[in-house]
Amino acid sequence: MSATTAVFPGSFDPITNGHLDIIKRAGEVFSKVIVAIGHNPEKVDVFTPQERVEMIRELVADMSHVSVEAYSGLTIDFAKRSGATVIVRGIRDASDLRDELQAANTNLIVGGIETVFLMASEQFALTSSTFIKQIVSMGGKESARLSTLVPRSVLEKLQLKFAKT
Repeated sequence: MSATTAVFPGSFDPITNGHLDIIKRAGEVFSKVIVAIGHNPEKVDVFTPQERVEMIRELVADMSHVSVEAYSGLTIDFAKRSGATVIVRGIRDASDLRDELQAANTNLIVGGIETVFLMASEQFALTSSTFIKQIVSMGGKESARLSTLVPRSVLEKLQLKFAKT
């Protein structure tokens, strides 16, 4: 294991089992992993940044080398402030790769920060936070099936959010 700090940025709204898989695997490569909760202006958030921080901290509590923080602004600025030299990104398919390559090249040129891609495990390759939110918001209640995509505690919080609206 290298003595490198890595940032795994995303909106994590909500965090999925695929995200957790990437966090665990990144923790096998890097000595410290910071799950960085940012804001994507192209998405409508269901959970506040603080709610996401709390949810994810509960889920990674047994991973001593993982921390969770919310941030605003550019990911490369957050990474530098955090002492990270690597950004970790999960890749589900060719579309993700195309989009992430452009961001990775920009981060390298502008910020001097490398990006490491981890391929999604097969069982999570098609998992999407957006689709999960849509299913739950439209009344999807198949908890046993949805909990293969998101942790049960997150699913329960998501169902409560949509029950209030």
